[in-house]
Amino acid sequence: MRARSIDLRSGRLKLPAFLPDATYGVVRTVDAADLEACGVAALVMNTFHLSQKPGSSTIQALGGLHRMTGWQKTITTDSGGFQAYSLIRQNPKFGSIHEKGITFFPEGSQRKYQFTPEKVVQLQLGFGSDIIITLDDCTHVDEGYTAQRLSVDRTIAWARQSKKEYNRLLEQKKLDSAQRPLIFAVVQGGGYKDLRQRCAEALLEIGFDGFGFGGWPLDKDNQLLSEIIGYTREVIPEQFPMHALGIGHPVNVLAAYEHGYDLFDSAMPTRDARHGRLYRFTQPAAAPGAGLTGNWFAFAYVDNERNIRSAAPISEFCDCPCCSRYSLGYLHHLFKQGDSLFMRLATLHNLRFMVQLTERIHSRMDNA
Repeated sequence: MRARSIDLRSGRLKLPAFLPDATYGVVRTVDAADLEACGVAALVMNTFHLSQKPGSSTIQALGGLHRMTGWQKTITTDSGGFQAYSLIRQNPKFGSIHEKGITFFPEGSQRKYQFTPEKVVQLQLGFGSDIIITLDDCTHVDEGYTAQRLSVDRTIAWARQSKKEYNRLLEQKKLDSAQRPLIFAVVQGGGYKDLRQRCAEALLEIGFDGFGFGGWPLDKDNQLLSEIIGYTREVIPEQFPMHALGIGHPVNVLAAYEHGYDLFDSAMPTRDARHGRLYRFTQPAAAPGAGLTGNWFAFAYVDNERNIRSAAPISEFCDCPCCSRYSLGYLHHLFKQGDSLFMRLATLHNLRFMVQLTERIHSRMDNA
């Protein structure tokens, strides 16, 4: 049976859930209280970036990620496999990906970083993460079969090393089942179903609490890779939660949920907010199908001149702190002034929209 929640040491996380990207330990322009006001239940942070800024020793000196950021709810930390892909595969001068892991040189720095599967697990346990993700060898879906097969081989080998180190650290720290973070592995294989199946079966044999869809989830036309995303979910038993890594466009979140995914993350909603692209439901939650049928989603562009004198909120169906108090006309004014208040209010709105999207999905499930 498909999971409806995950029990974590930070508490029970209801599924599905959207996790805003707090890459460096912060969702840009908002704080922990703002996130709570929007109903956000979990964040995703990035091991690759946090290990550099502010650095693992600083994070531990500040009491771990929860205490440092003031966020007491769920924190997932991604391994950094995607960041290595985007940094190194597109510009080899920044490092290399090899059998032992990843070696990279951050731009503007002379320091060399070594990311091994074991090191990534050590860092995430040191951060105090609630869900940790193993190091994977990320690829683009358009890469050929040989490259995808190598990626799968590395991902499986790294997952095996990660799980071994995870078990060793649990024993060393004497963490019982209630105290331990969950550990997820990432299914790679590009657009090849046989490689996706092989990767999934090997990871299931190693044993993890959940899994993620690995690789860039969009095609060259920025359309969701629905067939391969759906197939990857099919080869993982439904009782295991699956994270649709990097999927955050509202339409794609709903589509991925319908394919069986439970967790979603992306910087898109907050980045869109800062640039004046705001999200709107076109139907109330009480509409058939929880207002998620037909053309249920639309963008509102705050810099549109027709908003100059608009006294309406961004969305009549939104209860966020922004829509409850401010008009589109005022937001247009703030945007044109370049005031930072616009970015905060717009971010609150788009985040609340994403939470409302998961709430509507909950409602639709309950009434199915």
